[in-house]
Amino acid sequence: MESDVRVLEVETSFTRCRARSPIKFGAVVMDSAVLFEARVTVENGRGRRGSGWGSMFLADLWAFPSAAVGHEEAERAMVELSRRCAALLANYHGSGHPLDIAREVEPGFHELAENLSAEWGLAEPLPALATLVSASPLDAALHDAFGLANGVDTYRTYGPAFMSHDLAHYLGPGHEGLYPEHFLRRSFAPKVPVFHLVGGLDRLTGSELRGTEPDDGLPNSLDQWIERQGIYCLKVKLRGNDLVWDVERLLAVDRVAQEVLRAHGRQEHYLTADTNEVCDTPDYAIEMLARVGEASADTARRILYVEQPTQRDLWRFPHDMHGLAKIVPVLADESLYDDELFDRALELGWSGPALKACKGQSHTVLWLAKAEHLGLPYSIQDLTNPGLALLQSVGLAARSHPLMGVEYNSRQYFPDTSPDVQAAHPDAFHVRGGEVRTESLRGPGLGFCMDQVRRQFAP
Repeated sequence: MESDVRVLEVETSFTRCRARSPIKFGAVVMDSAVLFEARVTVENGRGRRGSGWGSMFLADLWAFPSAAVGHEEAERAMVELSRRCAALLANYHGSGHPLDIAREVEPGFHELAENLSAEWGLAEPLPALATLVSASPLDAALHDAFGLANGVDTYRTYGPAFMSHDLAHYLGPGHEGLYPEHFLRRSFAPKVPVFHLVGGLDRLTGSELRGTEPDDGLPNSLDQWIERQGIYCLKVKLRGNDLVWDVERLLAVDRVAQEVLRAHGRQEHYLTADTNEVCDTPDYAIEMLARVGEASADTARRILYVEQPTQRDLWRFPHDMHGLAKIVPVLADESLYDDELFDRALELGWSGPALKACKGQSHTVLWLAKAEHLGLPYSIQDLTNPGLALLQSVGLAARSHPLMGVEYNSRQYFPDTSPDVQAAHPDAFHVRGGEVRTESLRGPGLGFCMDQVRRQFAP
């Protein structure tokens, strides 16, 4: 097709961003993260060019958790892997739609990860999930560039007018004649509800504050966040191995949210539960939900889904999720990083996927279409996405039909990251009434409108 593109240039930038306050991941305390930004320039068959953008935090503590490889070494490895993935994409000599280019180059990304792990003598090799995160800005930039080169909203390119193959080519039998566009909104929904993360150490009320919190004008307790931004979707982090604490935490978060929101006239709010893969079996989550229901049927009713309760490796830990899924949807997050694992999760009774831009725009669009086709629930979550990564996630949620909305954590932990992008898209970053607005997101491309962002790309 004349719309097919070839890659002309790939540029990369790595910036260390400071967190608002230290973030605890198990025994590791993180006070900063590396933001990988990429710009990919392409040319289509008519000789028209476009330069697209993408970004993502290289969050090794999520993508490469390891007792054998320390945080600093894992982070350095992901930075180096990102550089090598960029070089591989820059040397790609084929042409096509971004979904096809992604399918062709991804095996090379994984091979690079294997080689890097051996070359550096890592005590544990870089996992597939870390590879997806390391390459995700390149994939986003490619999709953005494709739309720009063709002068069209990228989400309008996920159909036969621009794609040479239907979904069966990517997802297998049962998807003949179908394209992602069949399951996507034709335009961005004007508003998207925001999920607020309630961490295990977060203060729920102002009375719990100790006076050591950041004095930067932002809220420091859940009631303050709700009061300030009207948030009504709450993702509650739980321990997964302390049943009494987890039950009380869900009940306490629900009580605080209800009290503040009802005082401002909102009659409903929503919860999700995330035990961070700690539960030994799904029986823990089943018991937890039962106890919550006994204490408060209303609290139990407000739980939209349980996220990744057990270990991420579905081959080593093939837990049967059918019983839990009968009570509430259970979504696979860390477990999902390739097509085979999507099918594996469904065999085991998982309800649907937790979709994230950090796994790549290509994977996310295809898995979203599959979930929609099968009638599965799904969510759009983040990786504490700042800047362009947040716009990508908001765009995905605004063009699809997830459970309620989009997770938006960077405003809590990295609020000052990418101020130039925030200035160009103020309504997409400023939460009002528990929602963000999408008026500034518009094509061509993924809606980033980088011509309005005052930036000098710094390699």
